[in-house]
Amino acid sequence: MAEENSSLNIWPEIEKAEKENRRELVLQGSAVDKKIQDSGGLHARLYSLSLLNYLEISQCPSLHEIHENIRHLSHLQSLILCRNKLTSVPKSIGDLKTIKVLDLSVNQLQALPEEICALSELNTLNVSCNSITALPDGLSKCVKLASINVSKNALSRLPEDLWCAKLELLSSIIASENAIEELSSQVHNLPALKVLDLSSNKLQELPYELADCPKLKETNFKGNKLKDKRLEKMVNGCQTKSVLEYLRAGGRGKGKGKQQDGEVGEKVDSGRNISKKKSAAKQKGKKEAEEVDELNRMIVRVLHASEAPTAVTVKVSAGIKDVRPYIVCCIVKGMNLRQGSALKRFLVAQTKLHDDICAKRTTATIATHDLALLKAPLTYDVRSPDTLKIVPLGRKEIKAAELLKQLQQEADEQRKQKKRQNVSGLHKYLQLLDGKDLYPCLVDAEDHVVSFPPITNSERTKIRKTTQELFLEVTSSTSLQICKDVMDALIIKMAELNKLAFEFKDDVGSDEEADVISDGPAANPASSELTVLQVKVVDEEGNLKVVYPSKTDLMSDVSNLSVIR
Repeated sequence: MAEENSSLNIWPEIEKAEKENRRELVLQGSAVDKKIQDSGGLHARLYSLSLLNYLEISQCPSLHEIHENIRHLSHLQSLILCRNKLTSVPKSIGDLKTIKVLDLSVNQLQALPEEICALSELNTLNVSCNSITALPDGLSKCVKLASINVSKNALSRLPEDLWCAKLELLSSIIASENAIEELSSQVHNLPALKVLDLSSNKLQELPYELADCPKLKETNFKGNKLKDKRLEKMVNGCQTKSVLEYLRAGGRGKGKGKQQDGEVGEKVDSGRNISKKKSAAKQKGKKEAEEVDELNRMIVRVLHASEAPTAVTVKVSAGIKDVRPYIVCCIVKGMNLRQGSALKRFLVAQTKLHDDICAKRTTATIATHDLALLKAPLTYDVRSPDTLKIVPLGRKEIKAAELLKQLQQEADEQRKQKKRQNVSGLHKYLQLLDGKDLYPCLVDAEDHVVSFPPITNSERTKIRKTTQELFLEVTSSTSLQICKDVMDALIIKMAELNKLAFEFKDDVGSDEEADVISDGPAANPASSELTVLQVKVVDEEGNLKVVYPSKTDLMSDVSNLSVIR
C-alpha cells in the first residue's frame, strides 16, 4: 500500500501543505481519486502533517480504508471523510483527542469502532448513508456532543446511553430511514434536545416522556406505523406542538401508570376531583405569575417577507458551497441604539456571542449592518484573495490577501507580547481560510463588499447610534442549524438590551466610545418591542434555500419573551 512508500511520488498537495505548514488540507474529486487508485491508497506522507486541524478527503470512490497512522494528526479538529467507499474506520481514530467534527457520511461502513467514544471533544458526528447495524455503547463519554446524524443506515435500536443526562449539549438527533423499533423513555434526560428525527423507522409507540424534553421544538416521526392512529395523523402532519401536547395529556393518562383496565376504572373517578382542585390552584398560580411576568415582558414581532414588498433577498452563488455554504439573514426594526450606552452594550454583547456560542468565530460569524446604507439586492459570493476588496472596520480599502497578512502579523505580535505558546482566538479564525483559493463575501448591488466572513464587515455599512434598522447576517462553514441558533441568541439578546435601554433611559451621549450624535431628532421610543422582518436566501435560479425566521426559529424557552408571528 501507499502508506509503506512515503518517499515515492509525493502528491503535490501534500508537499505544498508540508512546505507551508498548512493547518487545512482538502483532497477531493476525480483527480485525487485517480492518485488513490494508482497508489493503492492515500500517500503515507499525509499522516506526517501534524499541524493540520482540518482534513477533508471526499468524493473518492477508490478510497476504501484509512491507515492507523491517522493517529499522528494529533491537532485535528475536523475530519471530513464523506462520499468515499470506506468499509472500515481504524481504532486509532480514538487517539485524536481534539476532534470536534467527524463526518463519515456516504460510505460503506457496517460498524464503528468503540474507540470513537473516547473523543471527548466531539461536537458533531455524521455517519449517515452507510450500512451500520449498531452504534457503539459509550457515546455518553462524548460529553460535548451537540449533533448526531445516523440517518439512512440499518440500525434496529439506538444505544441506551445516548439518552444519558451527561450529554447536556446534545440538541439534534437525526436517525431517519433505519429500522429502529423503539424510542427510549429516557429521552427526557437530554436537556438541550431541540430536533429529533426518527422518520421512516419501525416505531409503533411514542413514549409520553417525550413531552418532558424542555427544549424540543422540531420532531419528525413520519413513515412509522403507530398503533395510535390519531397520533399517527398528527405525526404525518408534522404537528410537533400538537404531538407533544397529546403525549403530555393522553400519554400520561393512558400510559404512565400502565394499570389494568379494571384499576383504571376505579381510579379515574376518585382522582378526578383531586385533579380539578390541583388544576384550579395551578391556574391561579399561573395567572399571578403572568401578571408579575408582564412587567418584564419582551416582545418580538415577526413580519413575513410576503407582507413587505420591499423585503431584502440574498442570492447565493454556486461557488460558495465549497467555501462557506451556510448563511441566514434578517432585518430588525425598533432597536434603540441612541439611548446612552446602548450601542456600546450591543457591541459588547456581539463580541461575547462570538467568543461563546460562535467558539471565537470558528463555528459561525455575526455581521451587523445599517440597512439604510445597504444597496439591495445582495449576493453571497466568492472571490479570489487578490480581487476581493473591502473597507474593513476602522481601516482603509484593502485586498483580502493583504488584510489577512496584516491580521496575521498583528496576531503573532499579540501572542509574543503575552508570551503565549497556544494560538489566540484571532489565529484560530484566520486559519479557517488557509488553503482556500476563493474567499466568501456579501456583495451589494453596487458591487461593494460589505462583509468578508469570518474576518470583518465593511466600514461602509457600520452601525451607529443613528441606525434605525439593522440587517443581521450569520454565516458558517459548519451547519445551517448553527447559523439559526446564533441568530436566535442574537435577537434574544437584542430584545433584552432594548428593554434595558427603554426602562432606564440613560442620558444621550454618556457613551464616549460610541459615535457622537449631531443630527436627527431625540430618541423617544414608545416601547421596547422589536420587529424582525424575514429575509429569503435563494439560489441563482431564484429557488428558496432558507428563510429566517421560519416557524421553527425563535422558539426560545426564555419565560418573559413573547414572539408574535
